[in-house]
Amino acid sequence: QVQLVESGGGLVQAGGSLRLSCAASGSTFNINVRGWYRQAPGKQRELVAIITNGGSTIYADSVKGRFTISRDNNAKNTVALQMNSLKPEDTAVYFCNGVRSVTTIWGQGTQVTVSS
Repeated sequence: QVQLVESGGGLVQAGGSLRLSCAASGSTFNINVRGWYRQAPGKQRELVAIITNGGSTIYADSVKGRFTISRDNNAKNTVALQMNSLKPEDTAVYFCNGVRSVTTIWGQGTQVTVSS
């Protein structure tokens, strides 16, 4: 069984930075950890950023120019999200997302709170 383990969330003032990390653990064969989503209270989960197998990146319009998604050593079982110039509206639980075959896997989520 595979698990996605996130780290790096916390409380930061507006304009500050945080770095989220996600790594697959357990049975990591053929896992592709590929992106980050977030869910704010009372709202639906939304895409933040994805990195494709070829290394291309896709960002939500609201985070373009501020967030950067990357992999550690191009390993498909890890993904990181560097978040700069954070805004109060970035406050949410951030979830790591991965796939193996046709199965989607989610991390447990990490809270990011941005104070004004």
